Amino acid sequence: MSGSTFGTLFTVTNFGESHGPAIGCVIDGCPPGMALSEADIQPDLDKRRPGTSRHVTQRNEADAVEILSGVYEGKTTGTPICLLIRNTDQRSKDYGNIAQTFRPGHADYTYWHKYGIRDPRGGGRSSARLTAPMVGAGAVARKWLHEHHGITIRGCMTALGDIAIPVEDWSQVDQNPFFAATAQGIDALEARMDALRKAGDSVGARLYVEARGMPVGWGAPLFDKLDADIAYAMMGINAVKGVEIGAGFGCVAQHGSEHGDELLPEGFASNHAGGVLGGISSGQDLRVSIAIKPTSSIRTPRRSIDLAGQPAVVETFGRHDPCVGIRATPIAEAMLALVLMDHALRHRAQCGEVRVDTPVIPGAA
Repeated sequence: MSGSTFGTLFTVTNFGESHGPAIGCVIDGCPPGMALSEADIQPDLDKRRPGTSRHVTQRNEADAVEILSGVYEGKTTGTPICLLIRNTDQRSKDYGNIAQTFRPGHADYTYWHKYGIRDPRGGGRSSARLTAPMVGAGAVARKWLHEHHGITIRGCMTALGDIAIPVEDWSQVDQNPFFAATAQGIDALEARMDALRKAGDSVGARLYVEARGMPVGWGAPLFDKLDADIAYAMMGINAVKGVEIGAGFGCVAQHGSEHGDELLPEGFASNHAGGVLGGISSGQDLRVSIAIKPTSSIRTPRRSIDLAGQPAVVETFGRHDPCVGIRATPIAEAMLALVLMDHALRHRAQCGEVRVDTPVIPGAA
């Protein structure tokens, strides 16, 4: 299947299926000499893995990563790094009732028409389980970016359905199952998820992710813009239906006198552009928001058709997230890291020796 490789110089080829023996990826282009072990990758996978709270799928996967190649005596060799994550808790029988029908909102119908064959077990190749290898690859990229450029990447949930979640305290993100940057209102989020699970329904989410400590100059004009590649990466995450950079759609209501971020000797006055100007990083924080649709696999009966085109009613059983956005924050962080890693190497290759006399000014707070 084409379309499984991401990146230009730092590439990640994703493989496997939700209910196959294993999933994983091959990372090519990682610079040599960086200390790397499973312990550098596992914490990010632990944040994304299923079964971490009652609000997500109870599929019991350890998501233990194995490094099969590309590392010798604890350091990257510059050759392909293969990451393997074994599937250990598949329940394929849960999907027997949908093998002859199509789940509304899912990829069943489109995969069938494109390939003439599909794996109904957990969605096969269209499953969000295939984001786990990308989180593993993102951990490798994050380590290199932090060591070489001091870049840090973090994300949080800013809305669960129609409940807005304020960004008040980043220290709280790891203290609740929603990756919420606040200590307030968690009980309301818990109650909403409990009600959705009882009703057999689902809801969407809005996430925010940012990269801090960005240098100036990464990206390229026109079709290789940094923000264009970020949008491409985020739209590659299962269930993402919208991406905003900086002010995003909010810029429609702004005036040019407000939206254009003024440059002062002491720094930028604002960051409505989200850290990208003309497709090239400005040195300000990169600011990205994504919209995630409600989970398509729900217990509520839905109208559909069978393989013969006849009317059918579909009920999806098995273990599913009432909101797939709950576990998506580490995925968004990983995809942003992969974009930045690729652009770091591309910038170094073409413009690594470029120097100008104009000082770099700080980004807006």
